[in-house]
Amino acid sequence: MKYIGAHVSAAGGVDQAVIRAHEIKATAFALFTKNQRQWQAAPLSADLIARFKAACEQYGYTSAQILPHDSYLINLGHPDDEALNKSRVAFIDEMARCQQLGLSLLNFHPGSHLKQIEEADCLARIAESINIALAATEGVTAVIENTAGQGSNLGFRFEHLAAIIDGVEDKSRVGVCIDTCHAFAGGYDLRTEADCDATFAEFDRVVGFQYLRGMHLNDAKSAFNSRVDRHHSLGEGNIGKTAFSYIMKDARFDGIPMILETVNPDIWADEIAWLKSEA
Repeated sequence: MKYIGAHVSAAGGVDQAVIRAHEIKATAFALFTKNQRQWQAAPLSADLIARFKAACEQYGYTSAQILPHDSYLINLGHPDDEALNKSRVAFIDEMARCQQLGLSLLNFHPGSHLKQIEEADCLARIAESINIALAATEGVTAVIENTAGQGSNLGFRFEHLAAIIDGVEDKSRVGVCIDTCHAFAGGYDLRTEADCDATFAEFDRVVGFQYLRGMHLNDAKSAFNSRVDRHHSLGEGNIGKTAFSYIMKDARFDGIPMILETVNPDIWADEIAWLKSEA
């Protein structure tokens, strides 16, 4: 079973994200459980939590179909100890919010060394940050997203993801989300079926499909191996449609939330319908 959807707005409350996902006939969705550009947020009220759970039940979404994303401000590999601690506190709060909502996944960008520490030290900090968050929460898996490698962001190589996972103590609660645009910009080709075979064989060899917990399905405005993060609508960018058809037909991608972050929300329903037709 393929779960296909988009990152929908939670404006007006997290329960509204469920309704918006249903309106575009999504069988999966992503959301922010708080404002993604602010450190602090009001706690989730008991009423809002109940409304979210009721909406999920009404429209048939389980936690396996929902991939919440944390704040963009968080850097779990920050080289400065004070800033790192601030990110860790915020990440634990994000995990706790997921736990309150009955969600089992939290997607996040791994972190940046800011050109102040070595890559290996930054990756170790990220792994330790995950260990701290897992110890403080229950039932939520930390899902590391690969990046395009823009600036000093780590996670653009599968080896980075593997190194982080290696440092996580409870491997039953760590996973990976592969963003197709980020992979392409990070140097993993997806333009042909042969390219997809090679890229996903490499992913399986280095990380392992057992850790795949979600996908972000995005075409790329950015060039191959450019390390530039610029999303595009499916089939309108430099990846083309072949990769997305390939993923839809491959059983290795079953049972995980597959999320559009493409640039035109007006055609998300059409993109979702096309992806379903390819499955």
